[in-house]
Amino acid sequence: MNKLIQSAFIIIGLATVCILFSFTPVKKIASNQWKGIASYYHPKFNGRLTSTGEIFSNAKFTAANNFLRLGTIVRVTNKLNGKSVVVKINDRMNKSNKRLIDLSHAAANKLGLVKQGIGEVILEVVDFKDQVADVNKLWVNR
Repeated sequence: MNKLIQSAFIIIGLATVCILFSFTPVKKIASNQWKGIASYYHPKFNGRLTSTGEIFSNAKFTAANNFLRLGTIVRVTNKLNGKSVVVKINDRMNKSNKRLIDLSHAAANKLGLVKQGIGEVILEVVDFKDQVADVNKLWVNR
C-alpha cells in the first residue's frame, strides 16, 4: 500500500509540473529578450518542410517560434543549468501552442532539455553583426 501511495504522489507531482509548464506565459524581459518554456521537435518531423521551405532535420540547430521573423538568429539559455545554444528560427509552431520556442533535438540536447522534454529558458535575439553563415556549428557553454 505504501508503494501505491508513493506512486500516486509521483504521478500527481509530474502532472502538476506539466500543467504549470503548459500554462506558463511568454514574458518579455528586455527589448530583445523573452522568458518562457522550450520544448523540442518529435522525430516524426524529420524530412518535412519548415515554414521557410527548408527540410527539417533534428540534427541541425534550428527552432520554431511564433512571433520572431523567420531567419532570426537567437541564443537560447536554459535557466536551470546556464547552458546556451544559438539557433536559427526557420519554422512556426501551432497557433495554440503557448510555449516560447520549439527546438531541434540537437539544440535541446546541448541545453540539457531532452530528459525532461521541456524547460524554462531565456531567448535573446543575436545582434546582426554576431550572426554567422553556419549556425549549425555554434553553441556555447558546453
